[in-house]
Amino acid sequence: MNKLFGLALLSTSLLAPVAYSAPMGTLSVHILNQQTGIPSKDVDVTLEKQQPTGWDKLAQGKTDNDGRIKSLYPQDQDMQPGVYRVTFKTGEYFKRENLSSFFPEVPVLFTVTKTNEKLHIPLLLSQYGYSTYKGS
Repeated sequence: MNKLFGLALLSTSLLAPVAYSAPMGTLSVHILNQQTGIPSKDVDVTLEKQQPTGWDKLAQGKTDNDGRIKSLYPQDQDMQPGVYRVTFKTGEYFKRENLSSFFPEVPVLFTVTKTNEKLHIPLLLSQYGYSTYKGS
């Protein structure tokens, strides 16, 4: 019985780092161009966390061909409660598409209420407007 307990304890300790890090897909984003109905690919997106002294940059990525970043939050860290900001660099995207745009970027501030809460932030985008919501 002691050998079985020892193996169980050893396997638990080996898995501990995985259990305490942000799982893949903790924070995902998606951009859909409302005017064309086509996902917005190659859009730069940054993630920051609010601190008493300002914003700390945590991650940066580009949307894929489907307009998504499936896992923006760093997987080697826990996503702790707090206020975060995802910034979509929409001006650069529209410039590449040879279109004018009113918004050079779209910052979305949101609150995380529990550690490693699974969140999705979709952005429905047009040249002169946008909408977003807490997705699943």
